[in-house]
Amino acid sequence: MTDLMTDAQPDPDRHAAFYSGVPAKRALAWIIDTILVTLIVTLVALLTALTALFILPLVWLTVGFLYRWVTISGRSATLGMRLMSIEFLDRYGQRFDAATAFLHTLGYSLSMAFVLPQVISVGLMLVSRRGQGLTDMVLGSVAINSRA
Repeated sequence: MTDLMTDAQPDPDRHAAFYSGVPAKRALAWIIDTILVTLIVTLVALLTALTALFILPLVWLTVGFLYRWVTISGRSATLGMRLMSIEFLDRYGQRFDAATAFLHTLGYSLSMAFVLPQVISVGLMLVSRRGQGLTDMVLGSVAINSRA
């Protein structure tokens, strides 16, 4: 019995270049994306005459969620991921559509809300064959070095 993921996504043994350095690139992309979200939240706060500061956690969550969902829906990668030349593939080896990007962003947001899932996710990225985090494993997705 063959695993669908093995057939649809690059094999980490035969095509190791797709996965080479991806965990470190994901970490750098996360830092870049966090800075971009912070800048957007700051702009929102300034445009609302600092009123947004009263509901800052909600603004931060909303901006972060929309940023990830919209950017991942567009080209299967956030802006930080694009700068690091990595992208997501779904379980069928295709770039994310809007629904998969939404589910991935939801999983990411939920894991960020709790310490243990986030620690598990980072640990899985470091030790799993395909460098998948917790949300990636649930969805069957992978992050790889961009093909072109």
